[in-house]
Amino acid sequence: MPKIRCLITMGDPSGIGPEIIVKALSSPQVKSLADWTVIGDAWAFNKNPSLPSGRKNQKFKIIDLENVPRKNFEFGKVRAEYGRASWEYLEKALELIKAKRADCLVTCPINKEALKLAGCGYRGHTEYIAEYFGVKDEVMMLFNRKLRVSLVTQHISLKDVPGSLSQEKIFKIILGTAEGLAGLFGINHPKIAVCGLNPHASDNGAIGEEEKQIIIPAIKKARAKGISVSGPYPADTIFLKAEEFACIIAMYHDQGLIPLKLTGFKGAVNVTLGLPFARTSTAHGTAFDIAGKNAASAESLIQAIKTAIQCAQNLRKA
Repeated sequence: MPKIRCLITMGDPSGIGPEIIVKALSSPQVKSLADWTVIGDAWAFNKNPSLPSGRKNQKFKIIDLENVPRKNFEFGKVRAEYGRASWEYLEKALELIKAKRADCLVTCPINKEALKLAGCGYRGHTEYIAEYFGVKDEVMMLFNRKLRVSLVTQHISLKDVPGSLSQEKIFKIILGTAEGLAGLFGINHPKIAVCGLNPHASDNGAIGEEEKQIIIPAIKKARAKGISVSGPYPADTIFLKAEEFACIIAMYHDQGLIPLKLTGFKGAVNVTLGLPFARTSTAHGTAFDIAGKNAASAESLIQAIKTAIQCAQNLRKA
């Protein structure tokens, strides 16, 4: 079989993306796993003071969009032009994926504030990639060596979470998680747990009605489809039993990601389920406070790359 063709987007050029790409693709763990193509700005690699040799002797191709303004460039800054550049890397990558010139995509972190300044209407990669490929039921799942977490709601205000939940939405997340674990990870008939929304999973309606009215009916509907799913469980205890489940479904971002990052932040990976290709990302942000200082760990990116390759191989076999 030919090697997997893997695209990596640089993310915000002012962040740690350039640094961790060079570190990851120099790592013995990944450098020979695939045919690599990086989409970014070659100048930003060479500009990085933490990497004196820049891209010299780095064995990966780069599609150089030359879209980072040279004047007054600084690492660790939120600027509209950097947000715009990071989005252009993604657009190019999706164009290549759609044309079947690549098998999988790994995205380095973007900055949501910079995207907003650039006039971008999307809050993150996941939502836009799904819309680009016409996928309506994508699932954001993150994992480390100890647990996997799928999110029902993603990058929305906490006050908007209850109104964003519905029986159908939760059912689709359960279904998408089960199908994604089987298709991308080879975990057939996964055992899935579902968190409640309210403290103590509402104590049978004493602390809110969402569990009875929305979450439990969704779980029952998924069970009727043959999915091994249980809950709703109190979110403050279910993660203590994570080893019993293939994945835990959280109702909102921090409910799932606080335990995930506490149990293994550096090696955590973000993967989008439901796409026609494998897409992963780091579980951290642009880390502007350490950008350009040779202080960034590439561990999350290394794990994201390894996961993307394995998932792409599983899709080839399917």
